[in-house]
Amino acid sequence: MSPRNSVAESHRTRQRIVERGIAIASADGLEGLTLGRLATDLDMSKAGVLGHFGTKEVLQLATLEGAAAAFSRLVWEPVAHKEPGLPRLRAVFETWISYLATERDTFPGGCLITTASVEFDSRPGAVRDAVARLLHTWRRRLAGEVGAAVRAGDLPPDTDPEQVAYEIVGMYMALNQELQLFAAPSAVARTRRAIDRLLRSP
Repeated sequence: MSPRNSVAESHRTRQRIVERGIAIASADGLEGLTLGRLATDLDMSKAGVLGHFGTKEVLQLATLEGAAAAFSRLVWEPVAHKEPGLPRLRAVFETWISYLATERDTFPGGCLITTASVEFDSRPGAVRDAVARLLHTWRRRLAGEVGAAVRAGDLPPDTDPEQVAYEIVGMYMALNQELQLFAAPSAVARTRRAIDRLLRSP
């Protein structure tokens, strides 16, 4: 095998590990992401899995980054071309709902980043910092879209974009809980009604 092919194969194997890690951690948490489980699921040795990351923490961080990339691909990228502000914000809300309600191939246990935010919220360290960074980045993006809607006259001029983004994130964390914990069939409709109240036009 040529060096180039070897590097490509190593990259593919690493990607397979991360993808399987996302699925496991979505259901069992990042602490449930064990070398033994991954090795069994992927028909690899524990040493083979560890060789791609070095430590469990590095594996957890790579899994988080992979989950964030999947979230962006499923929620943001399909609507990124839409007009900034309320049109794109509402489109994001629909892809976000779809992600939480129907995306089970990548995230069989629901949103991994939401799960990790609860699992690591009181545990200082690199994983907690990474979760916080990802959530802050997403909240800033939402606030930016709310601000664009205010400037376009689609929302009242006294709207606080940071406050709206805060409330939106809370709604979707509640939606994830309603879907995962209670399997509530009314959760999506309730979320849409809450969003409509929050985004009343001037």
